[in-house]
Amino acid sequence: MAETEAANTGATAVPALRRAVAIMDYVSQTSKQPNAAEIGRVLSLPKSTLHGLLLAMIELGLLTRGADGTFSAGPHPMRWANGFLAQNDLVEVFKTYFAETRDFTQYTITMTVLDGNKVVYIACSNANLPLGVTFRIGMRLPAAFTATGKALLAELDPVTLKDLFASRFPDPLTSRSVRNPGELARDLEETRQRGFSIDDGQVREGMICLGTALHNHTGDAVAGLAISLTRSEATAKAIADLGGKLVNAGREISRRLGA
Repeated sequence: MAETEAANTGATAVPALRRAVAIMDYVSQTSKQPNAAEIGRVLSLPKSTLHGLLLAMIELGLLTRGADGTFSAGPHPMRWANGFLAQNDLVEVFKTYFAETRDFTQYTITMTVLDGNKVVYIACSNANLPLGVTFRIGMRLPAAFTATGKALLAELDPVTLKDLFASRFPDPLTSRSVRNPGELARDLEETRQRGFSIDDGQVREGMICLGTALHNHTGDAVAGLAISLTRSEATAKAIADLGGKLVNAGREISRRLGA
């Protein structure tokens, strides 16, 4: 009897958990702090269900509510983020390696992990260059457009890659963004042949990024590493030279991760 009750409780709790995660995703990613009505409309949540979830999430520190009734991410998720980073060697190896090398001091360097069909930035070193984008830890972007994402997607088998974009391909960020799975597949094949990926203004017009994958002791691709340049810097020679250096850096970081 107790097992049945526990199973029923779990079954009813899962939709609530999924809705809470959807709320967190929306609130943390939207450019404007939304109110309850906007959250309910975008996520198609009943008013009574939404009200209870928002109250619980505020109580748990997952959300904060402003005086104007809008919501923003609360402090509690930072505990999880800090826990992830503390338990992960990737960030420490990133910091140590780029403190030692002088090959990339004038460039912005980023590291991401794949989360579904998006990448999440877990480490970055922003240079004082007019890229038009400031990379932040926790920032999420479509993997199909980013150099780190392309490097990681190029490591996947065709079935897994297809499944990632089965429901919907991301909306383009610029006029240069790949538009469909076919264009992405051709881009990834070029990445494999070249040895490193290129985001040629697909995230931000005028910004060129080169990327490579990092591997762990089992040989799995666990993160992507990228260097960002302005279009004026991205001559064919610079791309070839920096791409080669980035691949070598990726190999050394992977070696330190046990690859």
